[in-house]
Amino acid sequence: MTFLAIDVGNTRLKWAQYDAPRPGARLLAHGAVFLENIDKLAEGPWAALSAPHCMLGCAVAGEAIKRRVEEQMELWDVVPQWVVPSEAEAGLANHYDHPARLGADRWVAMIGARHRILAQGAPRPLVVVMVGTAVTVEAIDTSGSFLGGIILPGHGIMLRALESGTAGLHVPTGEVRDFPTNTSDALTSGGTFAIAGAVERMVQHVRAHCHAEPACIMTGGAGWKMAPSMSVKFELVDSLIFDGLLEIAQSRGFGATA
Repeated sequence: MTFLAIDVGNTRLKWAQYDAPRPGARLLAHGAVFLENIDKLAEGPWAALSAPHCMLGCAVAGEAIKRRVEEQMELWDVVPQWVVPSEAEAGLANHYDHPARLGADRWVAMIGARHRILAQGAPRPLVVVMVGTAVTVEAIDTSGSFLGGIILPGHGIMLRALESGTAGLHVPTGEVRDFPTNTSDALTSGGTFAIAGAVERMVQHVRAHCHAEPACIMTGGAGWKMAPSMSVKFELVDSLIFDGLLEIAQSRGFGATA
């Protein structure tokens, strides 16, 4: 009962194959490609995989990208299924004004994070941070209700915006410094501190709203860059979206129906 999980972001497609569609399943294979290389998956890394019995993915890159992924999956007899955020799933309630308009990656990551906290002990409020092309910071209360979240530019977008809108800022990426003394370090430090400050502010909001100290879980391709500059305690989890997909697959009964 092998299971293929797919995470299509703004710049890369990441995939993982497990021996079952459930949390804790054994990882059999995994990989990542840039979106421009999706059309090489069937003849490349996927050619060596055993045919999955079921598949579930989340995508933020649009319908055209999903169709390209589905075309690559035609080498197997498997029905592609994609997560669309709803009012509730896998123990998480969605209080977005229009639940289906919430980013699928945000929804799946929150489900993964919520179950990770539950597995560690008693329920507690939670802040979920994804650091990628964009940065999202989500708030979940103790009962498992998504309260809301914020979106801000990732490092690359911030730097490109400054370069395009300000004369004389076409400089290499610098280092994060407490007191930057050159423009490269000033730009890199500014972006990093903006993200760290957004997380700190959300932690404060959740603490005040829930009257309890929230856990903080971070994921995303650029999460490791933020780690040294964070001012709040956090856990860095690379597999958070895959964890969420496994939780959703189990809650939907994939193991019983696929």
